[in-house]
Amino acid sequence: MTTVSEPRPEPAIVSSAEWLAARKRLLNREKEADRLRDQISAERRSLPWRKVEKPYVFESPDGPRTLADLFGGHSQLVIYHFMFGPDWQEGCPSCSFVSDHFDGALLHLAARDVALVAVSRASLVKLEAFKTRMGWKFPWVSSGRSDFNTDFQVSFSEEEVARGEVTYNYQLQGFPSTEAPGVSVFAKSSDGPIFHTYSTYGRGVEVLMGTYRILDLVPKGRNEKGLRFPMEWVRYHDRYDPEIPVGREQPSRPTAACGCEWKQTSA
Repeated sequence: MTTVSEPRPEPAIVSSAEWLAARKRLLNREKEADRLRDQISAERRSLPWRKVEKPYVFESPDGPRTLADLFGGHSQLVIYHFMFGPDWQEGCPSCSFVSDHFDGALLHLAARDVALVAVSRASLVKLEAFKTRMGWKFPWVSSGRSDFNTDFQVSFSEEEVARGEVTYNYQLQGFPSTEAPGVSVFAKSSDGPIFHTYSTYGRGVEVLMGTYRILDLVPKGRNEKGLRFPMEWVRYHDRYDPEIPVGREQPSRPTAACGCEWKQTSA
């Protein structure tokens, strides 16, 4: 099935002077948004911290690693909670789309004292195989033998999902999968303690998705109206059909076990 986008109104065609006046009006709005984003970023950095008390241990290609080890010598750590359950054969397509943005950022983040690591509950063998298939280089570890995912509210029991009562994005709600996406941030003091400084879920993970930022610039935008769920168009980057002519949409992907069809309507 090919999803048909909703028709969009024809753009107004105006003179150069009219275009410039409209662009300047929008520029004022953009500057307002920039200032608001700066303000919110400052408030985010001013959030109180909480000490991480549990001794989490992860499986890595180099053997067991503690949460402190994941910092890799840096004082700040960003973890992407990648949806890949223990019984899944592939990672979530939408999380794969997010993760396609990581490798190019690693050196730049390291230059600002930040490490970036993906964490999933699937076994290390599955993570390594999928990572090889996708050609990724970023660090990816398994949390399958710890409470890490549960404690950070990105993994749920089958019973919780069946009842429609999982705690996600700071509220009790229904969710179609035992795994969910998120981003968590940690800081490590010079004398050893580790602190949880921030987590964001749902649409909050869009902060990592530069492709969305580019799509927001073009006339068609994200072009997701009329889809069953916002990211229905996304494929694993090795699964786009190169035979489909430019300008034509890819066929709808089948419903994924990861619950990608969940409508991420909350920030």
